[in-house]
Amino acid sequence: MRIYTVGFLVFIASCVQAQDTLRLSIQKADSLFLQNNLLLLAEKYQIEATKASEIQAKLWENPELSLELSAYNPSRGFLDVGNKGQKAVSLQQMISTAGKRNKRIALAAESSRMSEYEFYDLIRNLKFELRQIFFESYFLNQTINLLDSQIATLNITVNAFENEYNRNNISLKEVVRLKALLFQLTNNRADILFEIADNQRDIKNLLQVGSIIIPQVNQNDLRRYQLNNNTLASLEEKALASRADLKIAASATRQAELNHQLQKALAVPDLRLGAIYDQASNYVNNYVGVSASMDLPFFNKNQGNIKAAKSQISYYKTSETAKQKAVLNEVDAAVQKVQIAENAFKVVESRFTGQFEQLNKGIYDNFQKRNITLLEFIDFIETYNDSIREYNRLQADRIKVYEELNYLVGEELFN
Repeated sequence: MRIYTVGFLVFIASCVQAQDTLRLSIQKADSLFLQNNLLLLAEKYQIEATKASEIQAKLWENPELSLELSAYNPSRGFLDVGNKGQKAVSLQQMISTAGKRNKRIALAAESSRMSEYEFYDLIRNLKFELRQIFFESYFLNQTINLLDSQIATLNITVNAFENEYNRNNISLKEVVRLKALLFQLTNNRADILFEIADNQRDIKNLLQVGSIIIPQVNQNDLRRYQLNNNTLASLEEKALASRADLKIAASATRQAELNHQLQKALAVPDLRLGAIYDQASNYVNNYVGVSASMDLPFFNKNQGNIKAAKSQISYYKTSETAKQKAVLNEVDAAVQKVQIAENAFKVVESRFTGQFEQLNKGIYDNFQKRNITLLEFIDFIETYNDSIREYNRLQADRIKVYEELNYLVGEELFN
């Protein structure tokens, strides 16, 4: 009965673990990110707010209605507003001049476009962070798998050597040295698990999920990262055309220009047209008239705001030019990093890993058969584990620099 109970509990635990684990490809991770990320949702609300400002700018000014009633007539009493009393009604409408309404609409529309560019730039930044963490986690998990295999095999070897020590066939020094190696590998594993835990926290926040994320990567995912026919000149051209932050800078310049045009238009007074009906207080009864009024621009011609708006144009144009130059330098540096990482990876991949894998397969058997010494065995295990760990980190760094180039160009280059 106890055996069935334990088996049932193990089954339940495995189901819970499977339920709390989410195995994702990079494509599925991208999809979940766009669907769930709350920062993107918040930015969408910001876009809706700026769209509302654009609608508001298109609205006409409301007409103004004035009503005047006789409050008290000594001969007829309070509220004498009948046929022989007094009341006056006026209606006035402001007419914008110098194209102010259209200029406000254009400025609001450009502000709305900037919000959209900011949304796309947020996607670009967060997706870059997601992909870096995703691939780093994958290769850290590969290193953990290696260490788990090494630790399991080394445990068997340590147990075998303890038995030999108990039979007085080997010295205690050899057993202790093997246990020290096992302790070192266990500590290395713990350090990597700390990194994975931090990555789990960040990737869960980006995807807004509570499950443990296990990245799934196949060779096609890795092989697509190639420069191919993308030259430095073509990548720089794409970056200047595609980068959302550059479009934000260009939009800021455009808004400064539109604001300058609006400020000049505001120097022209608006016209107020109206009509009036006066029952008994004018020179004739039932007087009907029209009115027109405007400010006289003798003193305030909006000079200060016009000058400030003109200076803002120069500021934003200079910032935009500086941003463009910075983008070109970033793309240039990213291409160099890709070339460095690719060359390093090709050298290691073709000349190094295959020989190490082949040698590792027989190292434990040769050691247990005493074909190699304890020092040779320990030196090899340490060297092998460090090398594979660095190789996995090199692969992660290679993907990172390609994704950095993707990020800096602002396009999906490696589909």
